[in-house]
Order: sequence, then C-alpha cells, then structure tokens
Amino acid sequence: MARRTGRRPGNPATREAILDAARATFGQRGYDGSTIRAIATAAKVDPALVHHYFGSKDQLFLAAMQAPFDPREVLPAVLAGDRAGLGERIVRTFLSVWDSPAGTAGIAMLRSAVSNEWTARLLREFLTIHVLRPILDHLDVDPAEVPLRGSLTASQLVGLAVMRHVIRLEPIATADPEVLVAAIAPTIERYLTAPLPDRPGDQPDKPGDQPDQPG
Repeated sequence: MARRTGRRPGNPATREAILDAARATFGQRGYDGSTIRAIATAAKVDPALVHHYFGSKDQLFLAAMQAPFDPREVLPAVLAGDRAGLGERIVRTFLSVWDSPAGTAGIAMLRSAVSNEWTARLLREFLTIHVLRPILDHLDVDPAEVPLRGSLTASQLVGLAVMRHVIRLEPIATADPEVLVAAIAPTIERYLTAPLPDRPGDQPDKPGDQPDQPG
C-alpha cells in the first residue's frame, strides 16, 4: 500500500480556534500591533501550530477576514507597468476581482462593515496595509502624504464597489467595466500622484496681508 504524502490534515477545531483568536486580536490591536505569539496565546496553542496551519501572519490575516483576494498575487502585475497607466490597472483589477465569484466574500464584508465596527476595522486594515500601502510604497510617496492619499483612493474604490454591488445604482451597476475604468482611473491617478491641496494653515501670506504694525 502506497504511503500518503504531503501535510497531514489538522484538527478542524484547532484551526477554528486560531481563526477566532486571530479575528479578535486583529480587530483589537490592528494588523501591525498583532503577533503570531499573541494570537497563539489567545487560542491556547503553540505558535508553531499557527505557522503550521497558516504559514505567516499575512496568510493568517487574509484567512481570518476571508479576503476576496490575496493582494500579493494581484499587485505585482498592477505595479509592473508604466506609471502613467497605474490608475487604469488599479481600477481594472479591482473590478475584475469584485465582479467575479471571488468578490462575493468582499461584498458580504462591505455590507457587514456598515453596522459592525469589528468588520469595519478588519476591512480598513486590509485596504490600508495590504492593498494601498504597497502601492504608495512603490510610488515613493512622502510619508506625511500617505494617509490622505490612501484614504482618498480607498474612498473611490470602496464607493465604486458599494454603488455597483450593494446599492446597485444604475448605470454603474451594469456598466461595462472599461467604461468605469475610463471614468474613474484619472481620479485614482490624481489621488495617488498629483499635488495635494494646501491645508488652510499652510498657505503663504499674500502681499498686503501682513497685519498692521503698531504706530
């Protein structure tokens, strides 16, 4: 009789305990503040078991939140092309995922995030750390501008997903993806690379705006 090869099947209860602990830990501490050791402690298992079931913290996070896609598999192609076409590749890739069967989990998460702070926290972590941070790092954006540029980009993409798949506002709900790419990509490009507006307190004084000096 031939011996079976490959990883032995694990205990489903142990795997679910790790996932439950991961969801609670990521929701409370965020991705950056969570560690494999802390999650293992919450699940009452050895950290080696977490690595056995999920490999890395990245993989555990994606499994815990049931991410609709793995950004590490998608983003290299998005970032590989010419910088001028980055907005188009981002929107086109975003639509290809959310319009596919794989996007069902993402749509469910969007619905839940509206009323559930825990889900909203995981969705924010997924977007900011796993999707937008690699894009902005690739563009070598000023660190001081990363939060605003990232949140503006997320507002456009999440808004598109909500209008297309949750509220189903026509004609966005049934529009050809390339129509949406052409309409939205320039805005994404502007959010990522165009100069940001000056904040009110940052604007230089104009001639003649100096306060009167005492006589």
